[in-house]
Amino acid sequence: MMAEQDDIRAMAQRFFDAIEAGDIETMQGSFTPDAEIWHNTDELIVTPAQTAQTLTGMVARIKDREYAERQLTTFPGGFVQQHVLKGKRVHDDGAVRLPCAIICKVVDGKITRLDEYFDSAHVAEFRKFANA
Repeated sequence: MMAEQDDIRAMAQRFFDAIEAGDIETMQGSFTPDAEIWHNTDELIVTPAQTAQTLTGMVARIKDREYAERQLTTFPGGFVQQHVLKGKRVHDDGAVRLPCAIICKVVDGKITRLDEYFDSAHVAEFRKFANA
Protein backbone atom coordinates (compact mmCIF):
# COMPACT_ATOMS: atom_id res chain seq x y z
CA MET A 1 0.00 0.00 0.00
CA MET A 2 2.83 2.41 0.79
CA ALA A 3 4.33 1.69 -2.63
CA GLU A 4 1.10 2.87 -4.29
CA GLN A 5 1.14 6.06 -2.23
CA ASP A 6 4.81 6.64 -3.10
CA ASP A 7 3.84 6.34 -6.78
CA ILE A 8 0.94 8.76 -6.29
CA ARG A 9 3.26 11.22 -4.49
CA ALA A 10 5.80 11.05 -7.35
CA MET A 11 3.07 11.48 -9.97
CA ALA A 12 1.60 14.51 -8.16
CA GLN A 13 5.07 16.07 -7.97
CA ARG A 14 5.62 15.53 -11.73
CA PHE A 15 2.17 16.93 -12.50
CA PHE A 16 2.71 20.26 -10.70
CA ASP A 17 6.37 20.50 -11.81
CA ALA A 18 5.18 20.12 -15.42
CA ILE A 19 2.74 23.05 -15.10
CA GLU A 20 5.45 25.18 -13.46
CA ALA A 21 7.71 24.38 -16.43
CA GLY A 22 4.97 25.06 -18.99
CA ASP A 23 5.07 21.38 -20.07
CA ILE A 24 1.41 21.04 -21.04
CA GLU A 25 1.94 17.65 -22.73
CA THR A 26 3.17 16.00 -19.50
CA MET A 27 0.37 17.70 -17.56
CA GLN A 28 -2.30 16.43 -19.97
CA GLY A 29 -0.69 12.97 -20.00
CA SER A 30 -1.20 12.76 -16.24
CA PHE A 31 -4.96 12.37 -16.79
CA THR A 32 -6.98 9.46 -18.10
CA PRO A 33 -8.60 10.46 -21.43
CA ASP A 34 -12.06 10.58 -19.78
CA ALA A 35 -10.93 12.38 -16.62
CA GLU A 36 -13.23 14.98 -15.11
CA ILE A 37 -11.82 18.32 -13.95
CA TRP A 38 -14.07 20.48 -11.76
CA HIS A 39 -13.55 23.99 -10.34
CA ASN A 40 -15.53 25.44 -7.45
CA THR A 41 -15.72 28.86 -9.14
CA ASP A 42 -17.97 27.76 -12.04
CA GLU A 43 -18.97 24.23 -10.94
CA LEU A 44 -18.48 22.95 -14.48
CA ILE A 45 -16.74 19.71 -15.40
CA VAL A 46 -14.16 20.08 -18.16
CA THR A 47 -11.96 17.63 -20.06
CA PRO A 48 -8.18 17.21 -19.97
CA ALA A 49 -8.05 18.83 -23.44
CA GLN A 50 -9.98 21.89 -22.22
CA THR A 51 -7.71 22.08 -19.19
CA ALA A 52 -4.64 21.93 -21.45
CA GLN A 53 -6.08 24.86 -23.45
CA THR A 54 -6.69 26.90 -20.28
CA LEU A 55 -3.21 26.19 -18.92
CA THR A 56 -1.59 27.00 -22.29
CA GLY A 57 -3.15 30.47 -21.96
CA MET A 58 -2.03 30.79 -18.34
CA VAL A 59 1.54 29.79 -19.25
CA ALA A 60 1.57 32.44 -22.00
CA ARG A 61 0.35 35.15 -19.60
CA ILE A 62 2.12 34.21 -16.35
CA LYS A 63 5.90 33.85 -16.04
CA ASP A 64 8.07 32.67 -13.13
CA ARG A 65 5.31 30.22 -12.17
CA GLU A 66 5.77 28.44 -8.86
CA TYR A 67 3.60 26.09 -6.85
CA ALA A 68 4.83 27.38 -3.49
CA GLU A 69 4.09 26.08 -0.01
CA ARG A 70 3.07 22.67 -1.38
CA GLN A 71 1.39 20.50 1.24
CA LEU A 72 0.84 17.13 -0.41
CA THR A 73 -1.08 14.37 1.37
CA THR A 74 -1.62 11.02 -0.32
CA PHE A 75 -4.27 8.45 0.53
CA PRO A 76 -5.27 5.14 -1.06
CA GLY A 77 -6.54 6.08 -4.53
CA GLY A 78 -5.53 9.72 -4.61
CA PHE A 79 -4.07 12.87 -3.10
CA VAL A 80 -4.85 16.31 -1.75
CA GLN A 81 -2.53 19.24 -2.30
CA GLN A 82 -2.73 22.73 -0.86
CA HIS A 83 -0.44 25.32 -2.42
CA VAL A 84 -0.06 28.92 -3.49
CA LEU A 85 0.39 29.35 -7.23
CA LYS A 86 2.66 32.36 -7.66
CA GLY A 87 3.92 34.13 -10.75
CA LYS A 88 4.25 37.42 -12.61
CA ARG A 89 2.04 38.71 -15.38
CA VAL A 90 3.97 38.96 -18.63
CA HIS A 91 1.92 42.03 -19.59
CA ASP A 92 2.88 44.32 -16.69
CA ASP A 93 5.19 42.27 -14.42
CA GLY A 94 2.49 42.35 -11.72
CA ALA A 95 2.86 39.66 -9.06
CA VAL A 96 -0.03 37.23 -8.70
CA ARG A 97 -0.83 34.56 -6.11
CA LEU A 98 -3.61 32.00 -5.94
CA PRO A 99 -4.06 29.96 -2.75
CA CYS A 100 -5.63 26.69 -3.79
CA ALA A 101 -6.63 23.19 -2.71
CA ILE A 102 -6.79 20.31 -5.17
CA ILE A 103 -8.23 16.85 -4.55
CA CYS A 104 -7.43 14.11 -7.06
CA LYS A 105 -8.58 10.55 -7.56
CA VAL A 106 -5.86 8.39 -9.10
CA VAL A 107 -6.21 5.00 -10.81
CA ASP A 108 -3.18 3.14 -12.20
CA GLY A 109 -0.98 6.24 -11.94
CA LYS A 110 -3.38 8.57 -13.80
CA ILE A 111 -5.74 11.24 -12.49
CA THR A 112 -9.40 10.30 -13.12
CA ARG A 113 -10.96 13.23 -11.27
CA LEU A 114 -9.54 16.59 -10.15
CA ASP A 115 -11.50 19.00 -7.95
CA GLU A 116 -9.97 22.45 -7.53
CA TYR A 117 -10.97 24.96 -4.87
CA PHE A 118 -9.83 28.59 -4.91
CA ASP A 119 -11.07 32.12 -4.27
CA SER A 120 -12.34 33.65 -7.50
CA ALA A 121 -11.18 37.12 -6.37
CA HIS A 122 -7.57 35.99 -6.81
CA VAL A 123 -8.28 34.65 -10.31
CA ALA A 124 -9.22 38.13 -11.53
CA GLU A 125 -5.59 39.18 -11.02
CA PHE A 126 -4.38 36.21 -13.10
CA ARG A 127 -6.81 37.01 -15.90
CA LYS A 128 -6.39 40.80 -15.82
CA PHE A 129 -4.85 41.04 -19.30
CA ALA A 130 -6.24 37.77 -20.69
CA ASN A 131 -8.02 39.62 -23.48
CA ALA A 132 -5.45 42.39 -23.93
